[in-house]
Amino acid sequence: MTASPLPLPSTLGRLARLVRDEIGLVVALVVITGGTLAFLRLADIVVDGETEAFDRALLLFMRDPANPGLAPGPSWLPGIMRDITALGGLAVLSMLVAFAVIYLLLAGKRAAALFVLVSVIGGTALSHGLKIVFDRPRPDLIPGAPIELTASFPSGHAMISAVAYLTLGALLTRIEAPRRVHAFFIGVAVVMTVLIGISRVYLGVHWPTDVLAGWCLGAAWALLCWIVALWLQRRGQIEPRPGRE
Repeated sequence: MTASPLPLPSTLGRLARLVRDEIGLVVALVVITGGTLAFLRLADIVVDGETEAFDRALLLFMRDPANPGLAPGPSWLPGIMRDITALGGLAVLSMLVAFAVIYLLLAGKRAAALFVLVSVIGGTALSHGLKIVFDRPRPDLIPGAPIELTASFPSGHAMISAVAYLTLGALLTRIEAPRRVHAFFIGVAVVMTVLIGISRVYLGVHWPTDVLAGWCLGAAWALLCWIVALWLQRRGQIEPRPGRE
């Protein structure tokens, strides 16, 4: 007997899901490729010293021209920036990732918990390894800037916050909720990452190109991990979202 064709609504629904999934994959691959290439280009011109004038001009643009030790804007803004930069610090990110992993373990999603942990730890190790390789000195233009003991390029706060917040944002999109809620989760992750990077330049502890490089590589790493997670999910090695294959 010849199998009866699928009803038109079912066929259109499957086609729409296929297009949606493939478009998402293509966009992710474009961002991964673009972010990696942008990082390599930034690293090349930073090593050659071609960004020095740009970095100095933009860093000083965010300070009082008459006194670089003073930041422009209202008196409460430096405190806000210090609070924001703390959101990308090791202590805060470690707690957020630990809480997410504990939640996944309690929910019985051990593979997903392990994957989140490996993704964030891998991104952190990559960031610290690159700092050792490039060994770029921190800015010395801002009197009274916070003392940092690690190298400057790439910005660890920018890169690791991109990895952690985008990974956690993608994790939250696994819950059953309207698409606008999923978009909100990712939007919050992006805004947090951008604000943390800006705060690093504002406080004078990073060159602008350090932050740009951290954003590029952090986003590329997070999306690469997302693609690997989808692949493992389809192989049954990571628990699927309820109601999805």
